[in-house]
Amino acid sequence: MIKSSTKLRFLLITPVILLLVFMVEEGVTSLGVDKRQEVKYRTSFGRCPSRAAGTLTLQLIKSFEKNKSLKDVKTKIVKDKLDEKHFISSYKIKYDPLKKYLHFTYECPEPLMKVQIYKEGGLESYEAILVDNGKLFDPTYEVLLRTEDKLNYDLPFLALPVGDMDEKIQKDITTLVAGMPLSFRKKLAEVIINDDKELTIILSLNNHPSSVFMGPDEWALKMTKLAKIVNYMELKKKIPAIINLTNSKKVVVKFNDKF
Repeated sequence: MIKSSTKLRFLLITPVILLLVFMVEEGVTSLGVDKRQEVKYRTSFGRCPSRAAGTLTLQLIKSFEKNKSLKDVKTKIVKDKLDEKHFISSYKIKYDPLKKYLHFTYECPEPLMKVQIYKEGGLESYEAILVDNGKLFDPTYEVLLRTEDKLNYDLPFLALPVGDMDEKIQKDITTLVAGMPLSFRKKLAEVIINDDKELTIILSLNNHPSSVFMGPDEWALKMTKLAKIVNYMELKKKIPAIINLTNSKKVVVKFNDKF
């Protein structure tokens, strides 16, 4: 009687166990399918502020998930100018359909100077950041970089005559400053272009101002000479008040007695 009862109990329990096993296996299988369908992604921010690049990434992932199309994503970037809005100078987006892996790579330009831009008529102005690709960015870019400690030195000011921020000047100044070593660029306090298109640079050497007159041309050649002069003067612990490089063949250096 005991054996029959045990056998009956076993027969009743067995289907329940099999049902539970089936349910567990089915749940694992479903979870596995969902996991396989999920697109993983990775981002490389480069010099970009992570807040801006991260926001852009979320928008692009949302766009990609609709049709799983990289073409649609890139079209959206161009159409909505998302790269400009998020301070991106270049980007690469790759997708591995086998691994379902989406990889975003961003790069952002280096900030060079603060610029005061005057609107037509010269009555109103706004501030912008000149970056190393020659474009003008909203000042928010500087704020984001500083917040994330990706910019830890003061940017020099670029002073121009009212309404004189034309493309040639913008390109020439960008090329000149971007070509400077960062150690020298940190010494810049102000870059001035006057009405005659002559360049003057104000350096901050040991917290003392030093005015450099570069004239209207040969700026690259003169900058090479200036770097050597400044390096020599710093080694000698002398601070020139004026460095005149108007004539590239004749360098005039003047000192202030109180320094």
